[in-house]
Amino acid sequence: MEGHGVTMGSQHDNDLDYSSSPSPGPALTFSNFTSGVLSLNDLDISSEQSLDGSFRKSSNSVISAHSIPTASKFVSSSRRVFKGLKDYGKKLVDLEAFTQNLDEWITDKLCRCSSDAEDLFMIDELRKLDMALEGVLFQQLLRMPCYSPCVNDDLREDEYLAVEDLLHAVANGLWRTFWHKRGPLPFFLSCPRYPGSRFYTVEKAISKGRLQELCGFALMSRLGSDPQVRWDQVMEFVLFKQDILSGNELKLSSRVVCEALFYGFHILVSRYLSKTSTMDSNSVFLLVLDSRYGGVVRFGGDLRKLELNSTNPYQSVAEWIKNYAEIRVSPVDLIWNKLGNPNWGDLGTLQLLLATMYSIAQWNGPPRKSIASLASDHSLRLQKRWMECRLVENENALVPSQLYQQREIVEVDRGDSSVLGKKGSRLKLKQGDILLLDDQQLGQKTFQIRESVIGGNYFLYSAVSLDYPTKLLALYVGAHPSRLEPSWEDMSLWYQVQRQTKVLNILKQLQQGSSNKYLPEIVASGRVLHSGPCNKQTPGGRCDHPWCGTPILVTSPVGVPLSSIVARDGCFSPEEVVRCCRDCLAALRSAAMANVQHGDICPENIIRVVDVPCAARNSSMYVPICWGRSVLEDRDSPAINLQFSSSHALQHGKLCPSSDAESLVYLILFVCGGSMEQQDSMESALQWRERIWAKRLVQKKLGEVSAILKAFADYVDSLCGTPYTVDHDIWLKRLSRAVDDSSAEAEVEADNRGKKMIEQVAITLALEDVAESSGTIYIYIYIYILGVWDSAVATSSSTI
Repeated sequence: MEGHGVTMGSQHDNDLDYSSSPSPGPALTFSNFTSGVLSLNDLDISSEQSLDGSFRKSSNSVISAHSIPTASKFVSSSRRVFKGLKDYGKKLVDLEAFTQNLDEWITDKLCRCSSDAEDLFMIDELRKLDMALEGVLFQQLLRMPCYSPCVNDDLREDEYLAVEDLLHAVANGLWRTFWHKRGPLPFFLSCPRYPGSRFYTVEKAISKGRLQELCGFALMSRLGSDPQVRWDQVMEFVLFKQDILSGNELKLSSRVVCEALFYGFHILVSRYLSKTSTMDSNSVFLLVLDSRYGGVVRFGGDLRKLELNSTNPYQSVAEWIKNYAEIRVSPVDLIWNKLGNPNWGDLGTLQLLLATMYSIAQWNGPPRKSIASLASDHSLRLQKRWMECRLVENENALVPSQLYQQREIVEVDRGDSSVLGKKGSRLKLKQGDILLLDDQQLGQKTFQIRESVIGGNYFLYSAVSLDYPTKLLALYVGAHPSRLEPSWEDMSLWYQVQRQTKVLNILKQLQQGSSNKYLPEIVASGRVLHSGPCNKQTPGGRCDHPWCGTPILVTSPVGVPLSSIVARDGCFSPEEVVRCCRDCLAALRSAAMANVQHGDICPENIIRVVDVPCAARNSSMYVPICWGRSVLEDRDSPAINLQFSSSHALQHGKLCPSSDAESLVYLILFVCGGSMEQQDSMESALQWRERIWAKRLVQKKLGEVSAILKAFADYVDSLCGTPYTVDHDIWLKRLSRAVDDSSAEAEVEADNRGKKMIEQVAITLALEDVAESSGTIYIYIYIYILGVWDSAVATSSSTI
């Protein structure tokens, strides 16, 4: 398959599946294979400051899009691999023998760590997580005992209980924040003694006197009502040791890393051999803790490349780790302070939070709320704090004050406090607010806010026009150009309002006054008019009023995003999946006629619109929205989405002619319940695309839903990465027949009918008497358009 990611160039090339964890971020990495994946620098993305180095030396090899990674020369059949791994899982029980085969290699790699390494967790991502978790209560009730070099049994019990409480607070807080606020947790904590052993609770281990035998904790996935706990249910492993540091250095010791890999290998083997787990991942997150510090190790590899040498399994596994596995080690940082409380918001704890979030996403799918959407509220909290800090105390009461650019504090009359409450670079509205909009073409229009829908990085409201109060509209609120800052929040506002207005106007000009029900339509666009005097100096300027000059875009129709529908109701029915594909493809066809590509096809940007009058057999249709990131010319860059962007967009930061169609395939795979695991980096996203297309997993899943969708996926597969355009017309006809609805097919035929109409009218007129009156000609044209030519020709001729 062409254009879907990367091809490795040597026998040590990695074929790992890291699609189950979102974007990576600060770390050490080591592996002996040569990477052929584009780096962030290759993609012209500014690199973040890293917290540590890497052992992996990535080459700048050119990516080949025309070959597929070769299979391991050691693997003859899946049955042999299954049997061999099962045997290895039983034989590989000696931690000391395992460590002896790896300790020297890992020590050497740790010592030769370079400063230009790939990061496990990027600092920018940790900062966003920190902002997203503002206001979220993470509370460890059982304090970590003060550190003591002499650890007795009672102190060890308190330490285990404190770690258990910390892990429960982390997992529970993340699930309630990003997935579901209510309902039972889909996981629990348990403690193993050794690989393959039974699992215990801490209390049970204490009562049986086996606490010293425990090796740590495991975050386990609940598999129905089965009371038996197995190793293939381990979502995340936590190695808890008395000391994890390497001497006096603030880094993990080589023996601790070896022990973490020992348990990680058994977890990967258990997943591979599992008959019940649907987990499809070659990587696992391993947390390493003592009573003070903590770090994260991510371990993964393709077990099919393991040489099954039964005579010395330890050496065989060690060689596999050195040549084929990928190991990433985060920096070590303090977890608990001197009082035994976790350092929430610091790097050490944030790394544990992010690793646990990725592990949960591996087993339970992507979160309902993204980190970016929750982090976007940070600006609102800053604005609220800004206003609180501007309260000054005088003799009688607290009065609001306004800080001007010349840094003079000027008291403002109390009657204006309602206006100051809304002051800020972003205009925030509430239900019932009335907006007066100045549209240069339509004049002044008045809208009333019905509901606030704050999502992602932009402000979106449902509103009604006071002229037509029964029709619900979508109202986007931007920021005045003079208030825009070079931050991702402000730039998103610009894309969603100012640039989307430009794109929708281009699409409207193409339609020449007619409307396309599959495209959003501009109802009004302009700037807010505020009450009171306005002393702006230029028409495009603004005065001191916080509302002055705020750009507004009002569009129609209004619907529910597919992401919310899937999270609420589950996957779509086969008919709805085909209908969704047909409607989106119809919109992309209309946009392509204007040389416009959407560039950001994802579940959040497709809405389901209900109660459509023109839908005879079905009261819903699907409309792509958020056209602000559309590509109009070569210099435009699309939005990058690790789950839904095309392979060409991820590799080159540009779109090819079939990029929107490829994103549409990922979208329909998502709504029909296909595997859409969280991606953790550009590299893993490309590897995931390479794997699912090479193994035809997309076609297989869509074939279970509809034969036409499988055929469409095959067609898109043949176009990806090529300069060839998508034949929208033929596929719209086929999809329309599949849903037994000719509405979209009729739109496809409209242009051809118009041309044929003109040709046939011209031929008919040529056969008429040249002396016939012009009135007869007009009647002929009008009758033909009505489609009643045969029955009306005689009548019109006799009348004339």
